[in-house]
Amino acid sequence: MVRRLVRLTAAWALLAAILAAVLVTGAGVRRVMPTSRAPALLTEGIAADPCAPQNVIIVPAHRDVHYDGDDSSVLSTGSGQAAGSGDRSATAGGCTSGAAAASRRWLAAGSVPGMNPATRSMAQRALLDLHLSTRPNGAVVAGWYPGWQYAWPRDSSWVAVALTVTGHDADAVRVLTFLQQEQSHNGTWAARYQPGGGPVRDGRPVELDAVGWVPWAVWSWYQASQASQASQASNRGWARQELSRLWPMVSAAAGAAHRSLSPGGLPAAATDYWEHGTQVTLGTAAPLLTGLRAASDIASALGRAQSAQRWADDAARLARAIQASFGCYGFNRLPDDSSGPDASVTFLGPPFGPGGTALEHAEEVAERGLTLPGGGLQPGADWPGNTTTAWTAETAFFALFDASTGENSRAAALLSWLAAHRTPLGALPEQVTAAGQPASVAPLAWTDAAVLLALSAQAHPLPVTPVPPGGQPTATDGCLLPPLSVVGR
Repeated sequence: MVRRLVRLTAAWALLAAILAAVLVTGAGVRRVMPTSRAPALLTEGIAADPCAPQNVIIVPAHRDVHYDGDDSSVLSTGSGQAAGSGDRSATAGGCTSGAAAASRRWLAAGSVPGMNPATRSMAQRALLDLHLSTRPNGAVVAGWYPGWQYAWPRDSSWVAVALTVTGHDADAVRVLTFLQQEQSHNGTWAARYQPGGGPVRDGRPVELDAVGWVPWAVWSWYQASQASQASQASNRGWARQELSRLWPMVSAAAGAAHRSLSPGGLPAAATDYWEHGTQVTLGTAAPLLTGLRAASDIASALGRAQSAQRWADDAARLARAIQASFGCYGFNRLPDDSSGPDASVTFLGPPFGPGGTALEHAEEVAERGLTLPGGGLQPGADWPGNTTTAWTAETAFFALFDASTGENSRAAALLSWLAAHRTPLGALPEQVTAAGQPASVAPLAWTDAAVLLALSAQAHPLPVTPVPPGGQPTATDGCLLPPLSVVGR
């Protein structure tokens, strides 16, 4: 829910007038399908309310404001003074300095990835924006504008992993706990949720990929927690206890994935991350494969051998179907070569699954084909929206794949492009126009998470979801002809 700020201290009245800001007490957002017209920038960024840290100030587009330091979520006024510090009220000044210090302490509790000053600055702002966008109950606001102000399970899963790999385990557990509380009895999730809890009832169908993304997020959190706490027996015990608590959610999600598989092994038609139509797509099949593999490994870790074998068998069956229906035709968006390349090809490789010659070639072909003249990438060759506008999350997917497969120069180029196309406040927007201008909402939580994962993968390999024994088909399994991605599509 969104409401205008009704109780302002005198120190904040001036800032509110400058910004015409909206104070949000716990809402969320999402993308609107683009039209043929280039989108406009809707928001410049977000900031913390110093005297009410759980509240978020939305900064409208094209406002001449800045933060009280690059490592702060608190805004300064145009005069350069911290917001509120020019007031005679000691309380207002104390709020400002306290909130800025809290931002810095939170950052210092984890790590900030980045190979150079520009990408490190991007990572720092992405982390601070995710910290604000992750509400106290664990809901992750996708973007701070009407239509985006909701929690998507898909985005939330990526955010949980990004928080984990940057050292914010407790925040990640809050996100996973929110997802567990909102899971339906049949193991699925609604397309999106109100930040305060409860599904958004707008007629959107279930987006099946969530039953893959969430188990992957739980698995990734547990792996990172075990690695970071290797020398602390008490913390290892805490992580295992939390994993046991999250297991019912993982098991129910894997069960939903199992029930979705058709006799041929692919999942049923569903709405994927494009949020456009209902089809059998790689954008659904790939996350389900990752989720089933993750569920199998979690079951093994908890000593649940029967469940581990069940999900391993399902994963192997789905992997064979993906190879026969997508891999033999270059890993395009739709089965049997009935479409062009799609950013979801990146969901098959590290850190979601193992790489391989055919897959890496298909990813390179897709990256080349989807890259726009001004930089950045489209979601897919058959994208129904504006074909001159780049999407930042999809661009970051390719950066993550490239960084995870040793294509360091390609990853660095994509991440540098993303760093150069942020808003003046440093937020990563959802889209970038052909003119190179940030567009739509900023920040976008999914982009923040994907960028943080890509930057982290540049520094060190991220854990890769393991393939159960016998669960990885060869590049020619099920192909009537040599795979197109191998013979040079």
